[in-house]
Amino acid sequence: MPIYTKGGDKGTTSLYDGQRVKKDSLRVETYGTFDELNANISLADKLCVSPKNKAILQRVEYKMFFLQGEIATQDTKKFLENSRVISDEDVHGLERVIDQYTAELPKVTSFILPGASLAGAQLHVCRTVCRRAERQFVRFSADVAVRPVLERYVNRLSDFLYIMARSEDHEAQIKQITDEVIKRYAQAMGR
Repeated sequence: MPIYTKGGDKGTTSLYDGQRVKKDSLRVETYGTFDELNANISLADKLCVSPKNKAILQRVEYKMFFLQGEIATQDTKKFLENSRVISDEDVHGLERVIDQYTAELPKVTSFILPGASLAGAQLHVCRTVCRRAERQFVRFSADVAVRPVLERYVNRLSDFLYIMARSEDHEAQIKQITDEVIKRYAQAMGR
């Protein structure tokens, strides 16, 4: 079975509820940018040094499907009846990670370069894509009623990605120092 349907050959696409809209609509642009963000988060989780960070990012990747699905539905009631949705607990989950990592990581007193490690740099890419998606979401929600929990989730997401980037940079720095100590020890022992 081919993956193409030819349904979009005239510049329209189907939403979750089956309604067709122009491919350049703000709705499609918004959920498409969150899709771009999710692909970038997936790449970041593959680059992470910390297994804990990988697991956290993978949970967020699944939550992104619910966010995108709800945005990709004009008949929100139909989506809410048939799908899992972003909840207050999801917002609180992001906040718990942000609060915990902020307390554990060294204090930042100035601007930082976006990524001292490969995973950190990719997470900063995620953060900037998230900010763009958030700006589109704000424009979208000015014309379309959205559940307030979505606004809160989207608003927390870029802060979450920032703290994850800092965590990965910190983990990479610890690994680099540890590797250097082991190397010097081995040299001193004549190995």
